[in-house]
Amino acid sequence: MFNFSKRIGIDLGTANSLVYLAGSGIVLNEPTVVAITTDDHRVLAVGSEAREMLGRTPGNIFASRPMKDGVIADYVITEAMIRYFLDKVCGSSRLFKPEVMVCAPAGVTSVEKRAILDATLSAGAKTAFLIDEPLAAAIGAKIPIANPSGNMIIDIGGGTTEAAVICLGGVVVHSSVRVGGNKIDEAIQGFIRKKYNLIIGERMAEEVKMKIGSATFLKPAEEQSLEVRGRDMFSGLPKSIEVTSSEITEAISDVLSKIIGAAKGVLEQVPPELASDIIDKGIVMSGGTSLLKNLDRLLTEKLGVPAALAENPLLCVALGTGIALENLDLYKRSVSKR
Repeated sequence: MFNFSKRIGIDLGTANSLVYLAGSGIVLNEPTVVAITTDDHRVLAVGSEAREMLGRTPGNIFASRPMKDGVIADYVITEAMIRYFLDKVCGSSRLFKPEVMVCAPAGVTSVEKRAILDATLSAGAKTAFLIDEPLAAAIGAKIPIANPSGNMIIDIGGGTTEAAVICLGGVVVHSSVRVGGNKIDEAIQGFIRKKYNLIIGERMAEEVKMKIGSATFLKPAEEQSLEVRGRDMFSGLPKSIEVTSSEITEAISDVLSKIIGAAKGVLEQVPPELASDIIDKGIVMSGGTSLLKNLDRLLTEKLGVPAALAENPLLCVALGTGIALENLDLYKRSVSKR
């Protein structure tokens, strides 16, 4: 019997959402931002277009991130966003409803899981599947998860950090902290406000993190600086200052120690047999925030286990979600369905 339904995998991230279409690979990569009108709650823009509006909207338009710490913060807006993704990939006049798999942090509650599945079905899916994020990241990072040996992955996204040890196709031990790239941005904003009395926007903070941010202190020769623009707290006038990478390293150290804490928590609970596998193979890092300069060095130093970036850290979860959907028989034990 032919199955005419399209099969779609969605990595619904706090910062970015990626869409995988079975047979075509990743077809969409957009910021998880939605702009709506405040009076009649109409969706005006989604993704890149809506992100441009963050912090710049007039009174009757509201741009928001509907996902907070990896879970749905605003159900109605999330549903509208999933519907937008499905319309963009399948066309708005759908003859056959698609089968959709969404990933969620391993630490979410059953209520939060149900909210994601319900939003997916309401947005127009025929069947909704849910897979744990660390498992999807491991599949996308080409880790042989079905083998009887332990593999450790740490997925550092915009809203959450998930550390997990995977063996025989399932998550053996996991730890999840609701800390990620967004908290790093907030720490940079807080530091600059406190030290320079300058209020900067979240996009400026993200630019600072990406251009000069480093997880460890750099040698003087490698030190970088960047001009940061914002509004003076006292005069209320626009102002620009220079910040250096060592200042940013200092600003984000508390957030990074929480990420390291999640990985330590997992290593402390791992059965001895799997611990020796992890020492041999090291830790695989995925997620957009794992691209922060020298984060692999910091993890290796603090945990005593070598940490290395996956091949496509930004795409791992989306690729893994799509692969799991294309091979449902192999992964059905690890997937919940609605």
